Amino acid sequence: MSEFIMPSLGADMESAVLMEWKIKEGDKVKKGDIIAEVETSKGVIEIEIFEDGIVEKLLVEPETECKVGTPLAIIHSVSERINISPAAKKRAKELGVDLEKLASQTKGTINLSQVEATDEKTETKAPTTDGMRQAIARAMSKSNTEIPHYYLSTSINMTAALKWLEELNSQRPIGERILPAALLIHAIVLALKKVPQLNGFWQNDTQEIISEINPGIAIALRKGGLITPAILNTQEMNLNETMHSLDDLITRTRTGKLKGGEMTQQTITITNLGDLGIESVFGVIYPPQVAIVGIGNIMDVPWAENDMLCARKVVKVTLAGDHRATDGRIGAQFLDKLDKILQKPEELL
Repeated sequence: MSEFIMPSLGADMESAVLMEWKIKEGDKVKKGDIIAEVETSKGVIEIEIFEDGIVEKLLVEPETECKVGTPLAIIHSVSERINISPAAKKRAKELGVDLEKLASQTKGTINLSQVEATDEKTETKAPTTDGMRQAIARAMSKSNTEIPHYYLSTSINMTAALKWLEELNSQRPIGERILPAALLIHAIVLALKKVPQLNGFWQNDTQEIISEINPGIAIALRKGGLITPAILNTQEMNLNETMHSLDDLITRTRTGKLKGGEMTQQTITITNLGDLGIESVFGVIYPPQVAIVGIGNIMDVPWAENDMLCARKVVKVTLAGDHRATDGRIGAQFLDKLDKILQKPEELL
């Protein structure tokens, strides 16, 4: 039996109002199901559950204000319906083993050796609600004191990419056009596929590389403030899907309709301050992530090309990396891959 508690979904969130339950007592729930809506100062957010189980009891009535960490419901997890040793249960959680599937093969009894034998690692670990690192401010303080940052910067010629994008958009209706921001996000995702060490976490003195690429995108709120919800599973998206997902994420962020997973499953952060004229952005890594990519303003600058000086559209891209997980060579390889990808924009579709 486990308690489903009110999660922390923002730096300034101390409490939220439970607006509506999406489930009732006795319901079966699966990891990722939306089970409630809560209202925070930034709007209404859908809350997901991160384990399979059965809802035993709802502890809080709708329209009740609850502090972060308040138990909201009692959930019987899958493992509680299975005869499993504590050591096996702990190891299964670490490996992401599907206990219900394994129990069907072992007649309901599971030991440690059976868990180890499955060797079925999940792509991501479900985020805990143990404060969810409590608040962005505290996380940044921890980042500055505990993470040995290294910083790299490169200037990327965007002339070919922007020309290709202009030609592509000229053939599309306004609602289907691609923004340069989406182009850059998609290119970063493709570069992360080639240099995956920057996508993941540093936890328990160990690097964990994640195959799902969920970039947290820094988005300014209309009433002030900045949050970084994630576009989930971008490794499976093409450029058009990335643009659609970015547009949808920005809209729901500013109308307060984010999902809990979008606030907790970021595997890397991308911050773009180019719209404010900033040339370079040197970010602070959000733990337990191991990298943040900064994008500056795309500017006309002098550029040496074929032994001639000319004007080109150039963007400065920066990388802050966690030196415990990677080093400057890995970071340089990532920036080099990103540059090469953007020089062949026709391959981005």
